[in-house]
Amino acid sequence: MDHSGGMYDVRSLDPDGRLVDRAGLTTADMDQISDLMTAMARLREVERQLWEVAQRYMQLNQTDMRALQYLIGARNRHETVTPGLLTRHLGITTASTTKMLDRLEHAGHISRTAHPSDRRAIAIQINPDTALAASQTVGRQQSYRFGPAAELDPDQRTVVIDFLNATADALEQAANLDPHADR
Repeated sequence: MDHSGGMYDVRSLDPDGRLVDRAGLTTADMDQISDLMTAMARLREVERQLWEVAQRYMQLNQTDMRALQYLIGARNRHETVTPGLLTRHLGITTASTTKMLDRLEHAGHISRTAHPSDRRAIAIQINPDTALAASQTVGRQQSYRFGPAAELDPDQRTVVIDFLNATADALEQAANLDPHADR
């Protein structure tokens, strides 16, 4: 594979080594890291495209889809979902949650009922037809991840898990940095 000038080739993106410390890395290491970054980008792009297909199929926006995914999981765990739980899970405002629930209920995707143990609260359930449609689209797509993970041996899975968690941690840490701070 030609690594010169590739979209994720650190030598092209950071030729002076100001952003990435390459000390101790060989050319082969750099090529393999570029291949890894390219593979991660490809996975993100495929996931984005699949998510868009599911959104179009179900005629919902991304937040609506995340809400339905949460409701399906809660249903499968036999948990009761309240608007407050959904608000916290989605990281949106109470007003946005109310508008979203109104929209989802009007479209027939959810129902709101009295909470089974707290008469002051409302419980939200996904409707069976919507759960089935979501399962046949997003759920089926997500299930295809299982096969490649199952093909790895336990040590390989540990390496991948550690890598993905370390990458997420590094990105979270970077997101909290002051953009004007010196490195």
